[in-house]
Amino acid sequence: MEPATGKSSLFRNILARALIFGVLIMVFRFAYVVSITGESCTLSSFCFFSLPQNLNFIVPGASVSAIVGNDAVSRSDPRRDLYTSKEWIRAVHFYSSVFQDLISEGLLSPHSKSLCVETPLGQEVFALKEIGVENSIGIFKKAAKPLVVKGEGHQIPFDDNSFDFIFSGGARLDTSARPADFASEIARTLKPEGFVVVHVKANDTYSFNSLLDLFSSFNLVKTIDMAGFDSLMPYIREIVLRKDTVIRNHGGGKIPDGISGNKCSVPGHKRELVQKAEPLIEEEPLKPWITLKRNINNVKYLPSMVDISFKNRYVYVDVGARSYGSSIGSWFRKQYPKQNKTFHVYAIEADKTFHQQYESKKKTVTLLPYAAWVKNETLRFEINRDPGQEEVDELKDKGRGMGRIQPVKSSGGEVDEIQGFDFAEWLKNTVTESDFVVMKMDVEGTEFDLIPRLFKTGAICLIDEIFLECHYNRWQRCCPGQRSAKYEKTYGQCLQLFTSLRESGVLVHQWW
Repeated sequence: MEPATGKSSLFRNILARALIFGVLIMVFRFAYVVSITGESCTLSSFCFFSLPQNLNFIVPGASVSAIVGNDAVSRSDPRRDLYTSKEWIRAVHFYSSVFQDLISEGLLSPHSKSLCVETPLGQEVFALKEIGVENSIGIFKKAAKPLVVKGEGHQIPFDDNSFDFIFSGGARLDTSARPADFASEIARTLKPEGFVVVHVKANDTYSFNSLLDLFSSFNLVKTIDMAGFDSLMPYIREIVLRKDTVIRNHGGGKIPDGISGNKCSVPGHKRELVQKAEPLIEEEPLKPWITLKRNINNVKYLPSMVDISFKNRYVYVDVGARSYGSSIGSWFRKQYPKQNKTFHVYAIEADKTFHQQYESKKKTVTLLPYAAWVKNETLRFEINRDPGQEEVDELKDKGRGMGRIQPVKSSGGEVDEIQGFDFAEWLKNTVTESDFVVMKMDVEGTEFDLIPRLFKTGAICLIDEIFLECHYNRWQRCCPGQRSAKYEKTYGQCLQLFTSLRESGVLVHQWW
């Protein structure tokens, strides 16, 4: 019997050791789940008991509670690993610090009903809840409940005057395709005297003023530059605004008619940009057609100096457009730095020879088949051509050097009737101060009439950048030593026009 007893004792010892080993494995697993990943016991098959629904665990190395508590995330949520990642914790740390500062300054309180706009993962919302602002929610085009519900910045799914505090981080306003609607929705859903805080990448004066124009019913509280928390946004400009109790309209509207409404002054931040522009060519070029090609390489385009993200629309007006390939297709589409913005193009061209070309461009180009003028009236024009430009059809295909339409000065030459329109008034009725407007003007000498009219009506303030071809009795390419008889103005008068524009704060470039 002793051998049987020995075998039984050995079996019991082996079984006991196996059970102890299994228990140790489960205890180790429990400690790992709770202490390392921050998961709740009810979310693991290795746990022995359930914990209270409102209990969260502290993530090691972090000062915030893990989002994976029982009441926040379902056991099947695929984002579980994300919530305990270093990136998530770093973001929550950053936003918690930002919101704590706002609380200390009285711009946010634990009782504020708060909204985070276009937050894909909800770190901002979680950070608010973590510091005690419980009544917080986020929106994004794809919901990530319970922190984020479906919605977008340009169409916030909440009623008017719903929130005390609205936050937009991650440069979401910079990248919005509809920044004006974005700002309008924030204004609609924020309560009077409520605060909005936006984090943007752009930090130049032009973009700052453009953003303020979007929030026309707000007062600026403060702005501060800070370091970001990831490589995608290494620096941040934080802008804090407060919604006014009285809706104002100091920006974004059309210039009103009337004696006082027709006056405008170019703002200081635009005047500063003129100082950065390429210098004017003071000496008359002997070969202007060559000077043009060289000058293009020197031009300091406005979008190469500033961020244009916070504009409502983007508009290019080609006054004297000629053929599509003359400047719209060959220069503006290919060379102008548009910062990935979609521009609507207006082509103003009185010569009906070119009108057919725009039939296939209707979706992207609006043709105005009239002559830009100082008032609405029918004009009689004489079509003149420079010497050496007899092969008109061939030259038109190339989009250069073709005959131009000139005001009638004699009884000779072709005469046609063209409908002229008040260009300045059209501009005031078409674009607003919140739009980004670029203009190229090639109007065969009429610039000496149109530019003063733009100043007189105040429409000049609606234009951000001008490429102006000034027509004078220049040296001719065809006939060395001879000047063009088409124009009476001198190069000195053209230079004075450019100088006066820049002295008035208008960013204008010489064009040939």
